[in-house]
Amino acid sequence: EMLRKICMRNLVRKYCRGLTAERKVQLQQKVVTSAIFSGKKEGYLESLSQPFLETRLKENDLNPKVLQLIRGENIKYVTPVIKYDRNGFKARERLLVLTQSSAYVVEVAKIKQKIEYSTLKGISTSNLSDGIVVIHVPEDNKQKGDVILQCEHVFETVTKLCMLANKQSVVKVVKGSLRFRVGSGKEGTMVFTVGPEPQVFKDKTGQLTVV
Repeated sequence: EMLRKICMRNLVRKYCRGLTAERKVQLQQKVVTSAIFSGKKEGYLESLSQPFLETRLKENDLNPKVLQLIRGENIKYVTPVIKYDRNGFKARERLLVLTQSSAYVVEVAKIKQKIEYSTLKGISTSNLSDGIVVIHVPEDNKQKGDVILQCEHVFETVTKLCMLANKQSVVKVVKGSLRFRVGSGKEGTMVFTVGPEPQVFKDKTGQLTVV
């Protein structure tokens, strides 16, 4: 029994010492993903075998004007997203750029919204297999309202965001619906449901419906 314990400790020691820095980061991120999503969101089990990428787009893929605007900040992660307008819910192609201190929603050569991690109030996703992410921001003159995004790699994106912001505890996986801030003291409702094919649309009541 004593030899068995020593052997196991030795095997674990060899494994840990043999980990590359990249592999160690992967495991740390996957642990956070598990704490947030395990048993809560559809598609989590399928995501386990898919390693997270360091970034989906390189820094040189960004427009030089954007790089100039966020100069001095270390870019950590960039991914294409679909942003839904808070009024009318029109879908628009954007980039989500995460630095060491802020998240940026970028349109080609323009920064459409900046969210400093220190002001981030919450991050919401549904329990279904959609890629919707809502970034909740404070109600002040600097912010237009909460950010509604659709991400292809939702587990990766949310994990990167909450780890950079050091706010794992603010991530919520919701069922049925969630409220988001439109701006100027107004709120909207997003409804999550199940259907034969995925879609996102504004229903007759004016709510954003995610199937």
